Amino acid sequence: MQVFEKNGMHIHYREDGDPNGAPLVFSNSLGTDMRLWDQIMPLLPQGLRIIRYDMRGHGLTDCPDAPYSMGALISDIEALLDHLEVRNSLFVGLSIGGMIAQGLATKRLDLIRAMVLSNTAAKIATPAIWQDRIDSIRAEGIGPVSVATMSRWFSPQMYSTAAMSPWQNMLCATRPDGYIGCAHAISGTDFMTTTSALRLPVMGIAGDHDSSTPPDLVRETLDLIPGSSFHIIRGAGHLPCVEQPAEFAHLLSDFIRAIGHI
Repeated sequence: MQVFEKNGMHIHYREDGDPNGAPLVFSNSLGTDMRLWDQIMPLLPQGLRIIRYDMRGHGLTDCPDAPYSMGALISDIEALLDHLEVRNSLFVGLSIGGMIAQGLATKRLDLIRAMVLSNTAAKIATPAIWQDRIDSIRAEGIGPVSVATMSRWFSPQMYSTAAMSPWQNMLCATRPDGYIGCAHAISGTDFMTTTSALRLPVMGIAGDHDSSTPPDLVRETLDLIPGSSFHIIRGAGHLPCVEQPAEFAHLLSDFIRAIGHI
């Protein structure tokens, strides 16, 4: 187990692959931990230095009291990458992880040379929607929210199957303050202006059954960045790396080769 301490907060992370390889960094979604990426790990090209981490309030990372700001989430991974002496990474972010990617690229372009923005946007939902979800979790816990969340996370083919259960369990195991803290961060974030100023290689990915960040919303964000590409993965909801790992890994591997990141 690898742990980095940032101002008294312990951040859990993991490194795989070639320690001297080109860095590939993953940032996961709200209500998941670094295991989100497990299925694509063996499908990626050899020779990469792969870094995953649990954001605050998730997985094995500490859970400060809510709320959190997006700036705090960005500074967490910024500090970790500085600690690991990472520069010029390919940063893959899904949902809130994609928002973190956009913010980090705006703040520290030396850390990121290219991005994959999966099932994310420069602005996700409205403060009122997030406040309703926060209020529900404070009143009833994550359990009731998890039922509706599964229908957004997964396509009809996977919804209510045995394969869905571990992901619902992962969401329910998320500490309420961690979920609420990150929900506050998303609620207060609008990167439309700053993301439109980014100039780096970017690939966008959407799931055709994703109602959290529908394909048109993802495409709207990718259209802000000149030269970006956009792909829809069929038969997937909000977590295409879980439902369609082979296709996700294929797109990512092609992008890695196209930008010479290997």
